[in-house]
Amino acid sequence: MKSQRVPALLGLLAMLCLSVSPAWGVSKEMVQLQTQVQQLQEQMTAMQRGFDQNMGAMKNLVEQDTDAVNKVSTTINNLQSTLQKQQGDSTGKVDQLSGQIQALNDTLDELKVRLAKVSKQLEDMQATQQSLAANQATQQSQQQAMAAAPPPDVLYNNALRDYNGGKNDLASQEFSDYVKFYPNTDLAGNCYYYLGEIQFRQANYQQAAQSYDQVLQNFPSGNKAASAQLKKGFALLELGKQEDGVVELRHVMQRYPSSPEAAQARDRLRKLGVSTTTRQR
Repeated sequence: MKSQRVPALLGLLAMLCLSVSPAWGVSKEMVQLQTQVQQLQEQMTAMQRGFDQNMGAMKNLVEQDTDAVNKVSTTINNLQSTLQKQQGDSTGKVDQLSGQIQALNDTLDELKVRLAKVSKQLEDMQATQQSLAANQATQQSQQQAMAAAPPPDVLYNNALRDYNGGKNDLASQEFSDYVKFYPNTDLAGNCYYYLGEIQFRQANYQQAAQSYDQVLQNFPSGNKAASAQLKKGFALLELGKQEDGVVELRHVMQRYPSSPEAAQARDRLRKLGVSTTTRQR
Protein backbone atom coordinates (compact mmCIF):
# COMPACT_ATOMS: atom_id res chain seq x y z
CA MET A 1 0.00 0.00 0.00
CA LYS A 2 2.86 2.38 0.95
CA SER A 3 4.79 1.58 -2.28
CA GLN A 4 1.83 2.75 -4.44
CA ARG A 5 1.65 6.22 -2.77
CA VAL A 6 5.32 7.10 -3.49
CA PRO A 7 5.02 7.41 -7.38
CA ALA A 8 1.79 9.39 -7.05
CA LEU A 9 3.48 11.86 -4.70
CA LEU A 10 6.41 12.26 -7.07
CA GLY A 11 4.09 12.92 -10.00
CA LEU A 12 2.21 15.58 -8.04
CA LEU A 13 5.47 17.35 -7.17
CA ALA A 14 6.48 17.42 -10.84
CA MET A 15 3.19 18.98 -11.89
CA LEU A 16 3.55 21.69 -9.26
CA CYS A 17 7.00 22.51 -10.48
CA LEU A 18 5.85 22.84 -14.06
CA SER A 19 2.88 24.98 -13.15
CA VAL A 20 4.99 27.54 -11.31
CA SER A 21 7.51 27.91 -14.12
CA PRO A 22 7.35 31.32 -15.78
CA ALA A 23 6.40 31.48 -19.36
CA TRP A 24 9.66 33.08 -20.19
CA GLY A 25 11.78 29.84 -19.31
CA VAL A 26 13.14 27.51 -16.58
CA SER A 27 15.31 29.08 -13.92
CA LYS A 28 18.36 27.48 -12.45
CA GLU A 29 16.51 26.62 -9.23
CA MET A 30 13.81 24.85 -11.12
CA VAL A 31 16.37 22.80 -12.96
CA GLN A 32 17.97 21.80 -9.65
CA LEU A 33 14.61 20.96 -8.16
CA GLN A 34 13.70 18.84 -11.10
CA THR A 35 17.03 17.12 -10.85
CA GLN A 36 16.49 16.40 -7.18
CA VAL A 37 12.99 15.12 -7.85
CA GLN A 38 14.31 12.83 -10.55
CA GLN A 39 17.02 11.56 -8.24
CA LEU A 40 14.38 11.01 -5.56
CA GLN A 41 12.26 9.09 -8.06
CA GLU A 42 15.21 6.96 -9.00
CA GLN A 43 15.97 6.26 -5.33
CA MET A 44 12.34 5.42 -4.66
CA THR A 45 12.32 3.14 -7.70
CA ALA A 46 15.49 1.43 -6.46
CA MET A 47 13.95 1.11 -3.01
CA GLN A 48 10.78 -0.35 -4.53
CA ARG A 49 12.84 -2.77 -6.54
CA GLY A 50 14.84 -3.81 -3.45
CA PHE A 51 11.66 -4.09 -1.43
CA ASP A 52 10.10 -6.28 -4.11
CA GLN A 53 13.20 -8.41 -4.25
CA ASN A 54 13.27 -8.76 -0.45
CA MET A 55 9.58 -9.58 -0.39
CA GLY A 56 10.15 -12.22 -3.06
CA ALA A 57 13.05 -13.68 -1.14
CA MET A 58 11.02 -13.69 2.10
CA LYS A 59 8.08 -15.23 0.28
CA ASN A 60 10.38 -17.90 -1.11
CA LEU A 61 11.77 -18.53 2.37
CA VAL A 62 8.28 -18.74 3.79
CA GLU A 63 7.27 -21.18 1.07
CA GLN A 64 10.41 -23.22 1.72
CA ASP A 65 9.72 -23.18 5.45
CA THR A 66 6.12 -24.18 4.79
CA ASP A 67 7.27 -27.06 2.63
CA ALA A 68 9.75 -28.09 5.29
CA VAL A 69 7.07 -27.92 7.98
CA ASN A 70 4.72 -29.95 5.81
CA LYS A 71 7.44 -32.50 5.18
CA VAL A 72 8.26 -32.69 8.90
CA SER A 73 4.56 -33.00 9.70
CA THR A 74 4.19 -35.75 7.14
CA THR A 75 7.25 -37.52 8.54
CA ILE A 76 5.88 -37.21 12.07
CA ASN A 77 2.53 -38.62 10.97
CA ASN A 78 4.28 -41.48 9.22
CA LEU A 79 6.36 -42.13 12.32
CA GLN A 80 3.26 -42.07 14.51
CA SER A 81 1.49 -44.49 12.20
CA THR A 82 4.53 -46.77 12.17
CA LEU A 83 4.82 -46.55 15.96
CA GLN A 84 1.15 -47.32 16.45
CA LYS A 85 1.43 -50.26 14.10
CA GLN A 86 4.50 -51.52 15.92
CA GLN A 87 2.73 -51.09 19.25
CA GLY A 88 -0.27 -53.01 17.90
CA ASP A 89 1.99 -55.77 16.62
CA SER A 90 3.91 -55.78 19.92
CA THR A 91 0.67 -56.00 21.89
CA GLY A 92 -0.45 -58.95 19.80
CA LYS A 93 2.89 -60.63 20.22
CA VAL A 94 2.86 -59.99 23.99
CA ASP A 95 -0.66 -61.44 24.26
CA GLN A 96 0.40 -64.46 22.23
CA LEU A 97 3.51 -64.89 24.36
CA SER A 98 1.46 -64.54 27.56
CA GLY A 99 -0.91 -67.24 26.33
CA GLN A 100 2.00 -69.56 25.57
CA ILE A 101 3.53 -68.92 28.99
CA GLN A 102 0.20 -69.65 30.70
CA ALA A 103 -0.14 -72.87 28.73
CA LEU A 104 3.38 -73.88 29.77
CA ASN A 105 2.56 -73.10 33.41
CA ASP A 106 -0.59 -75.24 33.21
CA THR A 107 1.40 -78.08 31.68
CA LEU A 108 4.05 -77.70 34.40
CA ASP A 109 1.41 -77.85 37.15
CA GLU A 110 -0.09 -80.98 35.61
CA LEU A 111 3.36 -82.56 35.40
CA LYS A 112 3.96 -81.70 39.06
CA VAL A 113 0.71 -83.40 40.05
CA ARG A 114 1.60 -86.48 38.02
CA LEU A 115 5.10 -86.50 39.49
CA ALA A 116 3.67 -86.30 43.02
CA LYS A 117 1.36 -89.25 42.28
CA VAL A 118 4.20 -91.28 40.81
CA SER A 119 6.41 -90.41 43.80
CA LYS A 120 3.64 -91.48 46.19
CA GLN A 121 3.17 -94.75 44.31
CA LEU A 122 6.92 -95.31 44.37
CA GLU A 123 7.03 -94.66 48.11
CA ASP A 124 4.13 -97.06 48.67
CA MET A 125 5.84 -99.70 46.56
CA GLN A 126 9.07 -99.22 48.46
CA ALA A 127 7.23 -99.43 51.79
CA THR A 128 5.43 -102.58 50.66
CA GLN A 129 8.67 -104.08 49.45
CA GLN A 130 10.39 -103.26 52.73
CA SER A 131 7.46 -104.70 54.68
CA LEU A 132 7.53 -107.87 52.60
CA ALA A 133 11.27 -108.11 53.03
CA ALA A 134 10.90 -107.61 56.80
CA ASN A 135 8.13 -110.23 56.99
CA GLN A 136 10.16 -112.61 54.90
CA ALA A 137 13.17 -112.04 57.12
CA THR A 138 11.01 -112.60 60.21
CA GLN A 139 9.54 -115.77 58.76
CA GLN A 140 12.96 -117.02 57.81
CA SER A 141 14.20 -116.21 61.28
CA GLN A 142 11.26 -118.03 62.84
CA GLN A 143 11.75 -120.98 60.55
CA GLN A 144 15.43 -121.12 61.42
CA ALA A 145 14.60 -120.80 65.10
CA MET A 146 11.99 -123.53 64.86
CA ALA A 147 14.45 -125.71 63.01
CA ALA A 148 16.91 -125.16 65.81
CA ALA A 149 14.28 -125.48 68.57
CA PRO A 150 13.85 -128.76 70.43
CA PRO A 151 10.79 -130.90 69.67
CA PRO A 152 7.64 -129.64 71.44
CA ASP A 153 7.39 -132.48 73.95
CA VAL A 154 11.06 -132.18 74.87
CA LEU A 155 10.82 -128.41 75.28
CA TYR A 156 7.66 -128.65 77.40
CA ASN A 157 9.04 -131.40 79.67
CA ASN A 158 12.24 -129.45 80.21
CA ALA A 159 10.27 -126.30 81.09
CA LEU A 160 7.99 -128.21 83.49
CA ARG A 161 10.98 -129.90 85.15
CA ASP A 162 12.71 -126.54 85.69
CA TYR A 163 9.46 -125.02 87.00
CA ASN A 164 9.01 -127.78 89.55
CA GLY A 165 12.67 -127.40 90.46
CA GLY A 166 12.21 -123.72 91.29
CA LYS A 167 14.29 -122.51 88.33
CA ASN A 168 11.78 -119.81 87.51
CA ASP A 169 13.89 -117.78 85.09
CA LEU A 170 14.92 -120.79 83.04
CA ALA A 171 11.43 -122.24 83.10
CA SER A 172 9.93 -118.90 82.06
CA GLN A 173 12.27 -118.78 79.07
CA GLU A 174 11.40 -122.33 78.07
CA PHE A 175 7.64 -121.80 78.41
CA SER A 176 7.96 -118.59 76.35
CA ASP A 177 9.92 -120.44 73.67
CA TYR A 178 7.24 -123.10 73.54
CA VAL A 179 4.36 -120.66 72.93
CA LYS A 180 6.60 -118.88 70.41
CA PHE A 181 7.43 -121.96 68.36
CA TYR A 182 4.29 -124.04 68.99
CA PRO A 183 1.46 -121.57 69.74
CA ASN A 184 -1.38 -123.75 68.49
CA THR A 185 -0.80 -126.96 70.41
CA ASP A 186 -2.83 -127.98 73.46
CA LEU A 187 0.20 -127.69 75.71
CA ALA A 188 0.58 -124.00 74.77
CA GLY A 189 -2.34 -123.25 77.12
CA ASN A 190 -0.50 -125.01 79.93
CA CYS A 191 2.58 -122.94 79.17
CA TYR A 192 0.63 -119.69 79.47
CA TYR A 193 -0.76 -120.91 82.80
CA TYR A 194 2.67 -121.74 84.21
CA LEU A 195 4.00 -118.40 82.98
CA GLY A 196 1.19 -116.78 84.98
CA GLU A 197 2.15 -118.89 88.02
CA ILE A 198 5.78 -117.73 87.82
CA GLN A 199 4.68 -114.10 87.47
CA PHE A 200 2.27 -114.51 90.40
CA ARG A 201 5.12 -115.88 92.53
CA GLN A 202 7.16 -112.83 91.61
CA ALA A 203 4.23 -110.55 92.64
CA ASN A 204 3.87 -109.37 89.06
CA TYR A 205 0.10 -109.61 89.35
CA GLN A 206 -0.78 -107.49 86.32
CA GLN A 207 1.29 -109.62 83.96
CA ALA A 208 0.04 -112.76 85.68
CA ALA A 209 -3.59 -111.76 85.10
CA GLN A 210 -2.81 -111.26 81.40
CA SER A 211 -1.15 -114.69 81.12
CA TYR A 212 -4.14 -116.37 82.82
CA ASP A 213 -6.42 -114.50 80.44
CA GLN A 214 -4.48 -115.94 77.46
CA VAL A 215 -5.52 -119.39 78.68
CA LEU A 216 -9.17 -118.37 79.01
CA GLN A 217 -9.31 -116.63 75.64
CA ASN A 218 -7.36 -119.09 73.49
CA PHE A 219 -7.84 -122.39 75.33
CA PRO A 220 -11.21 -122.17 77.13
CA SER A 221 -11.69 -125.97 77.07
CA GLY A 222 -8.14 -126.78 78.13
CA ASN A 223 -7.30 -128.62 81.35
CA LYS A 224 -5.95 -125.41 82.90
CA ALA A 225 -9.02 -123.22 82.23
CA ALA A 226 -10.55 -123.54 85.74
CA SER A 227 -7.22 -122.95 87.48
CA ALA A 228 -6.46 -119.98 85.18
CA GLN A 229 -9.78 -118.29 86.02
CA LEU A 230 -9.32 -118.89 89.74
CA LYS A 231 -5.80 -117.49 89.73
CA LYS A 232 -6.89 -114.55 87.59
CA GLY A 233 -9.43 -113.68 90.29
CA PHE A 234 -6.70 -113.91 92.96
CA ALA A 235 -4.39 -111.67 90.87
CA LEU A 236 -7.11 -109.03 90.45
CA LEU A 237 -7.73 -109.08 94.22
CA GLU A 238 -4.01 -108.54 94.81
CA LEU A 239 -4.18 -105.54 92.43
CA GLY A 240 -6.96 -104.05 94.57
CA LYS A 241 -9.63 -104.73 91.95
CA GLN A 242 -11.94 -106.51 94.37
CA GLU A 243 -15.12 -106.20 92.31
CA ASP A 244 -13.46 -107.66 89.19
CA GLY A 245 -11.81 -110.37 91.28
CA VAL A 246 -15.11 -111.35 92.91
CA VAL A 247 -16.72 -111.62 89.46
CA GLU A 248 -14.00 -114.03 88.31
CA LEU A 249 -14.31 -116.19 91.45
CA ARG A 250 -18.09 -116.42 91.07
CA HIS A 251 -17.59 -117.48 87.44
CA VAL A 252 -15.36 -120.32 88.66
CA MET A 253 -18.12 -121.50 90.98
CA GLN A 254 -20.75 -121.25 88.21
CA ARG A 255 -18.72 -122.91 85.44
CA TYR A 256 -16.89 -125.55 87.47
CA PRO A 257 -19.18 -126.09 90.53
CA SER A 258 -17.74 -129.48 91.58
CA SER A 259 -14.07 -128.66 90.95
CA PRO A 260 -11.41 -128.02 93.61
CA GLU A 261 -11.04 -124.53 92.08
CA ALA A 262 -14.72 -123.81 92.89
CA ALA A 263 -14.11 -124.76 96.55
CA GLN A 264 -11.09 -122.41 96.71
CA ALA A 265 -13.13 -119.63 95.15
CA ARG A 266 -15.95 -120.10 97.67
CA ASP A 267 -13.52 -120.07 100.58
CA ARG A 268 -11.87 -116.87 99.34
CA LEU A 269 -15.22 -115.14 98.90
CA ARG A 270 -16.24 -116.03 102.44
CA LYS A 271 -13.00 -114.59 103.78
CA LEU A 272 -13.77 -111.39 101.87
CA GLY A 273 -17.22 -111.34 103.47
CA VAL A 274 -19.09 -111.26 100.17
CA SER A 275 -21.84 -113.45 98.81
CA THR A 276 -20.83 -116.49 96.80
CA THR A 277 -23.73 -116.00 94.39
CA THR A 278 -24.53 -113.24 91.94
CA ARG A 279 -27.09 -110.82 93.34
CA GLN A 280 -30.43 -110.61 91.55
CA ARG A 281 -31.45 -107.12 90.37
